[in-house]
Amino acid sequence: MSDLDRGIMKFKGADTPVAIAISSTIVLGGIVFLVIWALQHAYAV
Repeated sequence: MSDLDRGIMKFKGADTPVAIAISSTIVLGGIVFLVIWALQHAYAV
């Protein structure tokens, strides 16, 4: 059992490269979306 199976993602196969790529894409995409949204609303362009 790897360390990734012991954290939040407690399911079999949580440490596969595909699962890691999907979750990191979702997290980074959310961060980018929030930064762009904040910049647009802060400067009201």
